Amino acid sequence: MEQSQVAGEFGNRHFVDLGNARVCYRRAGEGPALVLLHGFPLSGLTWRKVVPQLSHRFTCYAFDLMGLGDSTSRHVADFSSEGQAALFQRALAATGVSAYALTGNDTGGWIARELALLDGARVTHLALMNTEIPGHRPPWIPLYQRLVRLPGSRFVFGRLLASRGFRRSTMGFGGCFENLDSIDGEFTELFVAPILSSAERLAAMFQFLMQMKFARLDRFRELHGKLSMPVAFLWGAVDPTFPEATARAMASQFPNVVQFWSIPKGKLFVQEEQPEMVAELLIKFLTGVV
Repeated sequence: MEQSQVAGEFGNRHFVDLGNARVCYRRAGEGPALVLLHGFPLSGLTWRKVVPQLSHRFTCYAFDLMGLGDSTSRHVADFSSEGQAALFQRALAATGVSAYALTGNDTGGWIARELALLDGARVTHLALMNTEIPGHRPPWIPLYQRLVRLPGSRFVFGRLLASRGFRRSTMGFGGCFENLDSIDGEFTELFVAPILSSAERLAAMFQFLMQMKFARLDRFRELHGKLSMPVAFLWGAVDPTFPEATARAMASQFPNVVQFWSIPKGKLFVQEEQPEMVAELLIKFLTGVV
């Protein structure tokens, strides 16, 4: 399939209705299923540069996390890490996916681990990319979790996100990219503008922040030991959010780590700046060529 055809196919949104929740996903390619989970505050579209290469070998399913993108729910519990995993398990079953590989970046990697715990018999591989680490707190997020509970916080956050200077600062996306110019243009149009244009999306993003509990994350010091499928790490080497040295220490908690790849000049959203490298490493891992 030509790259333009893949891009067109991946641009189409699909929805799974699960009672009080509605899960959005994008799909492209042919072959074994590969599920892709994104980080905060993005959507499944963050995989748009990676999927064209992956789609030659895999059927790619990129889900929007609950509270981000176009996935919605009326239940607060669905915004938690465990609640999200349960919804994605049901959504995959509803789409007829019987077995799948799983990849997650940033908070998508946390939720990928929750899903692997819940649905481990069907998860063939787990790839983690610059994601939360038990006992470690990423810069600013705990502060944001407190601030979003305050009166007037939606207005303040909206004004901040609308500021190019804030977006390029370390409090915004400055620590997520090696090249700060990557924050402007398409990235802002795809991931920031939809939040700024919708009060509902901003409220849902706040709910996401409030329900992701670091106390739950810290339990993964032990829970990682239950993830027996092959695991690979694809890590942006200069990420200030989740430092590589701390990630390597976390890798020792898994019983079946196949590979830890360090991606030079990569930061948190390495799939945005180095999609070819990410796709190449994922294919190596998933096809057993390491």
